[in-house]
Amino acid sequence: MKYCLLIGLLWLCSCHKNTDWSEYLGGPDRNHYSELDQITPENVKDLKVAWEYHSNDSGQVQCNPIIINGTLYGVTASNHLFALDAVSGEEKWKFIPDSEKANMNTNRGVSYWEGYAKNESRIMFAYSEWLYAVNAITGEIIQGFGDKGRVSLKAGLGETAQDKFVISNTPGTIFENLIFMPLRVSEGADAAPGYIQAFNVITGKIEWVFKTIPHPGEYGYDTWPKDAYKNIDVGAANNWAGMAVDHKRGILFVPTGSAGFDFYGGNRTGQNLFANCLLALDAKTGKRIWHFQFVHHDVWDRDIPAPPNLTTIVHKGQKVDVVAQVTKTGHVFVFERETGKPIYPINEIPAPQSELEETWPTQPIPELPLPFTRQDVKQVNPFASNYEEIQRAYNEADKGFYKPLSKRPTLLFPGADGGAEWGGAAVDKEGVLYVNANEMAWMFSLSDTPKEESLQHLTLGEKMYVTYCTTCHGKDLKGNPKSGFPSLEGINQKQTRSFVSKIISGGKGMMPGNSTMSKDEKAALVSFLFGEEKKEVIAKKSNASVYVPYKFNGYKKFLDADGYPAISPPWGTLTAIDLNTGKHKWQVRLGEFKELTERGIEQTGTENYGGPIITKSGLLFIAATQDGKFRAFDKNTGKNLWETDLPAAGFATPSTYKVNGKQYLVVAAGGTKLGTKKGDSYIAYTLP
Repeated sequence: MKYCLLIGLLWLCSCHKNTDWSEYLGGPDRNHYSELDQITPENVKDLKVAWEYHSNDSGQVQCNPIIINGTLYGVTASNHLFALDAVSGEEKWKFIPDSEKANMNTNRGVSYWEGYAKNESRIMFAYSEWLYAVNAITGEIIQGFGDKGRVSLKAGLGETAQDKFVISNTPGTIFENLIFMPLRVSEGADAAPGYIQAFNVITGKIEWVFKTIPHPGEYGYDTWPKDAYKNIDVGAANNWAGMAVDHKRGILFVPTGSAGFDFYGGNRTGQNLFANCLLALDAKTGKRIWHFQFVHHDVWDRDIPAPPNLTTIVHKGQKVDVVAQVTKTGHVFVFERETGKPIYPINEIPAPQSELEETWPTQPIPELPLPFTRQDVKQVNPFASNYEEIQRAYNEADKGFYKPLSKRPTLLFPGADGGAEWGGAAVDKEGVLYVNANEMAWMFSLSDTPKEESLQHLTLGEKMYVTYCTTCHGKDLKGNPKSGFPSLEGINQKQTRSFVSKIISGGKGMMPGNSTMSKDEKAALVSFLFGEEKKEVIAKKSNASVYVPYKFNGYKKFLDADGYPAISPPWGTLTAIDLNTGKHKWQVRLGEFKELTERGIEQTGTENYGGPIITKSGLLFIAATQDGKFRAFDKNTGKNLWETDLPAAGFATPSTYKVNGKQYLVVAAGGTKLGTKKGDSYIAYTLP
């Protein structure tokens, strides 16, 4: 009888697992995969809206919600945590931290930990620089966690990080009673160190720390200048995109980003381990098992953009458990999970060298799988209204794979957002990987950093603007809306001083917060933006920023006069790659500009943010596109089987779940990015 009861309990747990979407991107393997098969290629055309939840907090939402025991957990545009009835969409509770700093940064979701008793289950949730523990049933803060329910994300980073910008955009990864938190830090030389931290889910205490910028005596220390670990003018090498964990083996897989400053590394000569790596760590202790570095001495912002995928393939007639990592450059690297041995050959190819510093002589490129984006651009947009102008700009720009930036315009392709982006890839049970990608070129350059004395004629607010804001918003405050950087002209007519001050401190969207400005400097910047600053000349030197000899001239997409990409299509793609062979199964263009299609131009694809999901029935669902569509594809052929208009563009990865025998799909539709209209919806679909 006891044996039968045990079998029954195990069966119930298995069913519960298969009907929920209980972790970010579907599970600890980050494969975006569901066993649900009620919605099929045959009936997907019949999908209807089941419910729509309005958060009354409009703006960009990148959240991949989790669904557990009939409750959906997600966040709003301002990162307020909520719980919904997953059948009706009715709000159960909402949690807004009582924080002294506003949190305007996008958040991609939350993590769930289940205790021995139902009322012990908790939602682990990042807000500003804090990790909170919230009761999953009631929405009340768990007072016994850390300091009255929260711990600082800076806890294990050392003294130098305490006054620096540190938040988290991505849900933590849970293993037993540990949670490993991704961190977002500054991308300048003032960045905090991006160490990997393990927090105890129950107490909030730090259990271990892995230093991605090694200290003396640690492996990798000799790949940096001797004082780099002191975090004076070198930082980052952080995981911001999320992690995957192999529970059976106890291995945590951690992709890391570049070191700061992103685009010049003269102050960090060397290979720079463990920036731009896939780290395999012992999940219980944090000890390194193996690593692979995708970019040596990164000066292109080639962060690893998404969690890796853990799957099983057949290679040389044998089943092999592997970890696959997509990159911004449009490559997939595949390794044996336990040893880090590459499944397919990886070649170190000669790389162009910098005129401004000592860069690394080679970079690794896999022979297989085949790239899922073009590796160079040979033609500009043939139907651009200013074709001759963009052709001239293309001809005059420096080009070439891994061409370092200089004082001349350099064409970076794929651009700073990929290739693959934070939405990541889906993998099915057959070992086929599905990845959406951007094919956008960017024009980057560096210039000499103004010397302190050259800024002395400026008011304090003007100096703060030149130092921190011109890269994105331009010298004239007009920004570059087509590239995603809004104009600040007339901001006093749109926002309050308090709101702008909070954004400067806490960040907004992809803008990092600034914690190095003094109170007076921040007040002066706000006064400058509002046109209220007194024209007083600075009389003393400011120590607000770390000095590097070159400054980045801004994130500038290579666009034509009408705002379309200045290179030939495709501009967005969706690709199926068989990891068993390394070959493509199919590739289609993802998204369209309707006005171009109506002119008889072949579907171009659009920029896209947020990933796909796969179901057992053979469907691939994805929103992500600039055109605001939600689509279903046949995973075997790439045929578009269904599409619908969202209330606002869905720059987020959808989720699927089953409650009371009925399968649902849900996606966040906040729009805002890429100039799309704002929204505040989570919208769910089901069969009639």
